Amino acid sequence: MKKLLYLVICIFFSCNNIEKPKKPDGLISKEIMADIMYDVFLLNSAKGVNKKLLELNGVLPEKYVFEKYNIDSTQFANSNNYYAYDTKTYESILNRIKEKIDSKKKEYEALDKVEEAARSKKTDSIRAIRAKAKDSVIKFNKLKPIKNLQKN
Repeated sequence: MKKLLYLVICIFFSCNNIEKPKKPDGLISKEIMADIMYDVFLLNSAKGVNKKLLELNGVLPEKYVFEKYNIDSTQFANSNNYYAYDTKTYESILNRIKEKIDSKKKEYEALDKVEEAARSKKTDSIRAIRAKAKDSVIKFNKLKPIKNLQKN
């Protein structure tokens, strides 16, 4: 128990000595940082779902993001450390990401509803054609014996 208490006290005092990171050269703006992190989250999710597909298409998530935003890994890491020190600033960045995810989710759900309606309409059309064809076959089969009788 004494060891645990000692560890907690050490952590408490060591956390108080953490200095705020200096503003790095080439600090990425909060808005761009949110966009970068959104892309990183999205690519990591895609990589988790189908890593092989990304590899086959030559998409390397980190390289893609760095090239897209014209940054390097050091610039990203320094900016991330700078913003992460201030939890309120970092929370605002994460809230922007969440808003963007929610917005995109609503867009895709609306698109999915439109596509589902189109698929349903197409399915209904196919059913109607099949029903009409089935009715035609039934009518043809009913007429067929009569025609056979007339030939004899």
